[in-house]
Amino acid sequence: MGEVIQFVSRSERERLRLIKEARAIYDSIFPPEPVNEEQGNATISRAVSGGDVGNLS
Repeated sequence: MGEVIQFVSRSERERLRLIKEARAIYDSIFPPEPVNEEQGNATISRAVSGGDVGNLS
């Protein structure tokens, strides 16, 4: 009974469709990398400890 129906114009639906399609194309070219907390922590600890720095001497 208290249901609200929101009007969405045709141009707005088309804009949303194009955005969704562009996102799908982008994700197929550049797949989103899953966030791995352990991997991120290892990278930070190597950088802090100097593990990624080459031998400068």
